[in-house]
Amino acid sequence: MHELSLCQSIAGIVRTHAAGRPVARVHVQVGHLRQVVPDTLAWCWTWSTDGSDLAGSVLDIEEVPVAVHCPTCDAHTVLHEPAFRCGSCGSTGVRVTAGEELLVTSLELQER
Repeated sequence: MHELSLCQSIAGIVRTHAAGRPVARVHVQVGHLRQVVPDTLAWCWTWSTDGSDLAGSVLDIEEVPVAVHCPTCDAHTVLHEPAFRCGSCGSTGVRVTAGEELLVTSLELQER
């Protein structure tokens, strides 16, 4: 379960940017190609922050679907099945443009 180590890394990033201020919510983007189970990540966040300065904060996970760009026809396609091909012309010579993210996008701080 690598989600636990991911939460520990996210907590380190959050602590650095929160600079001692209390955190209410952490927004992250997780791409479908990252092989992260969002429910497990959220559970690990609660478990790993319990009893710490981040206790009670919520991990808000935005799942990012896989998207590709086709240089053949210049189309952008969001993939809903595991077939890496252009949704317009069917070409398999596509480039992944989304779905590999694992980003802390923002923090919501609590009022003191």
